[in-house]
Amino acid sequence: MGSKEHQKPKILLLGTIEHAHEAWSRITSIADIIQPTSTDRTSFLSECASGAFSSCLLAYRTFDSTTLTGPLDHDLISALPPSIKYICHVGAGYDAISIPACTARGIRVSNTPSAVDEATADCALFLLLGAMRNFNAGMTALRRNEWRGGTTVEEEQTKTIKMPPLGRDPRGKTLGILGMGGIGKCLARKVAGAFGMKVQYLNRKRDWEGEKELKEEQGGGSPRVEVEWVETMEQLLGTSDVLSLNLPLNAETRHIISTKEFAMMKPGIVIINTARGAVMDEAALVEALESGQVQSVGLDVYENEPEIHPGLLANPNVMLVPHMGTWTVETETKMEEWAISNVQMAIEEGKLRSIVPEQRNMQ
Repeated sequence: MGSKEHQKPKILLLGTIEHAHEAWSRITSIADIIQPTSTDRTSFLSECASGAFSSCLLAYRTFDSTTLTGPLDHDLISALPPSIKYICHVGAGYDAISIPACTARGIRVSNTPSAVDEATADCALFLLLGAMRNFNAGMTALRRNEWRGGTTVEEEQTKTIKMPPLGRDPRGKTLGILGMGGIGKCLARKVAGAFGMKVQYLNRKRDWEGEKELKEEQGGGSPRVEVEWVETMEQLLGTSDVLSLNLPLNAETRHIISTKEFAMMKPGIVIINTARGAVMDEAALVEALESGQVQSVGLDVYENEPEIHPGLLANPNVMLVPHMGTWTVETETKMEEWAISNVQMAIEEGKLRSIVPEQRNMQ
């Protein structure tokens, strides 16, 4: 009798492969690809219930696939077939995936951590300089055919042009990093090297290895990028001229910056957020901007994307970018290639290259 023909594993493709086609071709040679026909969350759940994905081993998920599935919360994870053992996410942040629900089902999740570091830090650097120098007011004014955003003031039949406030130079100022992982370390190198800024950070515990890495990367252990660890949130906020948010969004970090924290800040602070919008309370931020406690902000992420708080849109001291921190050909390609390498490892070795930290004991 002949042996039963070997069947390829099946991959549920949620989203599209935009750049890493060569890497994906390696997957199509060792696996069959299943794509949903549904167009929204309700029909996707129905398609799950129909058994259409019943033999899929893993799901490859892009950020934009949220428009199809919605968040991968408890309800959606529960609807996936028992055959799903892995979810390979294209992105560093994975707050749209319920890790507890996946863990309870025995589904291992991977992300693409360091692939986004340089591009996101570049975006933070752009926002930092723009917010400190008050570039947003001038740039938006030009599109209204107004020079530098000056406003005409009439006093006693005399017309004068009142110009927007002067910006501030970054050199010599202190950058506080809340959550110094890969992106934070990249940003520390950039601001120290380009702007001569001092850097301090707050993590749950001191990152001795990270500090050593920063010093060594400046040339044979030369301590040109000195980073100081602070022990409390109050110390970080009260002594930083600029605050950069670089921490993941989870139940513990949601609104970690809110009314109480704004009151702790050095008056006139500049805030940069390239992490996730909901780590900061946007309504409280609007109030802090209006009071002048926060001088200006540079934002790439928002609490209820794609909606933006109207108070942020109306304020000329707010520099806005529509979640484009990784929006480069090179970085998007690296992210896809990294996620695809997780797919390949799961198929060939039964493990993931970059399992999320919460599941390290499942590897």
